Amino acid sequence: MKRRLRFACNLRLAIISLAGALFVSAAAAQVAPGEDASATLASADATKTSAHAAFAATIERLGRGAASLTPAQRAHLQYLQSWQAAYAGNYEEAVPLLEAVIGGSPDKTLRFRATATLVNILGNGHRYREAFSRLTDLIDTLPEIVDPQARYQGLAEAAQMLTAAGQYDLAAEYADRTIQETPSGENACKRSFIKMHALYRGKRVDGDDPRFAKGIAECTAVGESLVANALRADIADSALARGRPAVAIATLEPHYTQILGIQYSILTSQVESLLGQAHHEVGHPDIAEKYARAAVASSSSGEYSEPLAVALRTLYLVAKQRGDFEAATQWLERYMQADKGYLDDVTARALAYESVKQQVASSRMETDALDRQNQILHLQREVDRRSMESSRLYIVLLLTIVAAIALWLIRTKRAQVRFMRLARRDSLTGISNRQHFVERAGQSLASARKAGKPSCLILFDLDHFKLINDTFGHAEGDWVLLRVVAECRDHLLGDDVFGRLGGEEFAILLPGADEAAGMRRAELIRAAIAVPPAGSPSSARVTASFGVACTARLGHDLDRLLVVADDALYRGKDEGRDRVILATVNETQVPSRAPAIGRPAPTIRVASP
Repeated sequence: MKRRLRFACNLRLAIISLAGALFVSAAAAQVAPGEDASATLASADATKTSAHAAFAATIERLGRGAASLTPAQRAHLQYLQSWQAAYAGNYEEAVPLLEAVIGGSPDKTLRFRATATLVNILGNGHRYREAFSRLTDLIDTLPEIVDPQARYQGLAEAAQMLTAAGQYDLAAEYADRTIQETPSGENACKRSFIKMHALYRGKRVDGDDPRFAKGIAECTAVGESLVANALRADIADSALARGRPAVAIATLEPHYTQILGIQYSILTSQVESLLGQAHHEVGHPDIAEKYARAAVASSSSGEYSEPLAVALRTLYLVAKQRGDFEAATQWLERYMQADKGYLDDVTARALAYESVKQQVASSRMETDALDRQNQILHLQREVDRRSMESSRLYIVLLLTIVAAIALWLIRTKRAQVRFMRLARRDSLTGISNRQHFVERAGQSLASARKAGKPSCLILFDLDHFKLINDTFGHAEGDWVLLRVVAECRDHLLGDDVFGRLGGEEFAILLPGADEAAGMRRAELIRAAIAVPPAGSPSSARVTASFGVACTARLGHDLDRLLVVADDALYRGKDEGRDRVILATVNETQVPSRAPAIGRPAPTIRVASP
């Protein structure tokens, strides 16, 4: 299932900030005589999503009379001003205001709420390490907070940030706590979205789950059209992943005008990219091009996102289908650049989460070590007053602390090494992931070019793998992938580069192999995959289609080899599957599709009020 993780990272603040009222002009330039400023601030705070225009006018009016407010009132006003700046997209103004509230307000609850909002802004600004570090502080402070609205905000933010990091089970736990601790009077729309989005990204539910329809009804009833359409985007994404583009169109197209009216470019770009992909799959190239071009125009300038990459790929496929090979090549180049930028951002988010997690664990270990040191130093003072026997005990204790510190350092180093290994390996099969394969294959090809040696790239894709998952279940599908990897390893040499590009697609680089050797090795692997080992516990049977591209014909450029091998692979599928096809020079002119790509989907997050 394709994921769209990047879209949701920025959606949180917009959903929390839905405008629901007409603009109300400021009645005066300062606090009105006899006005209870604390009550006015509390009322504005409670209605900032349901009557945003009136909220903005009130904050502006009170800001002009801030000198007459008490320190506590000024701190509350400063928090609401930072919230408004963030809603307007002015993060550079919002961050210092929030830092001032966190560092200067005597109100523990207000500091907690400011931290939750700051986590949101840092995530939107791609400052992931800072965001997860602040989130750790937020979670550590949660037991001290008794205000139900503040706890709801903190739990919702934790659920969404964990969803963005791919920690779906943990995110679902926080979503459940958010539902349990929802303040009285708070509608169920946003909490339903938080829970369902975490479950969907964690592959626990699909778009047919009736809770999606229930959530849309709840959001529609209270006018939360942005959240309702975010839920529809998940439904459409699920439909496309299961080969039902007509369902995706029926889900989104009737609400397209409403989505444009919301005027939130990230949601608009997401929906347009989904509609473009769906119309291409049902055979409407003109409509697909219209939506895809609109998605490109709606995407944030200078940023790479999943909707942008999907839209560019649709434009490439439409141009290729029309025979406009020049335009198709241009769209393909833009698509590959956007997709790489998006995947880099996804990787940065996951690495930031793991890095902060490791840092927190190390910090706690250091604290424990220091506590033990303090205890030992206290014992040392007692030992000094004792006899020589006590002195010997002191030496033993000192050696113990040195050993403990050495053990801690060894464990920390092992954890760091393990983390770096996991960042380079596919979590299921243990072979190189896409990024590591590209790095190693590029290095190997560069060495082969300098040495004047040939190399061959084998790209293969399991035939009808989705049918295996649908028929036998994902656990059986995972077993098949592990068996395929084991069969391949039996036919690999020490310097061969083997990686999983995503889903059921794999690549092998054979340094030093000419075309004959490359075709022979690919045929051996194909035959091994097609015949499962005797006594196999699985009833699933699988074959694979292979494309082989060699440097003797095509040169040593990895991107070119991937494109041409992919084209040969799909020519093999068109000719009946379960076969090996050697790529020719003619196939390098117009690739039939984008290079093999497996990506995580973006996580759509909703910011808490």
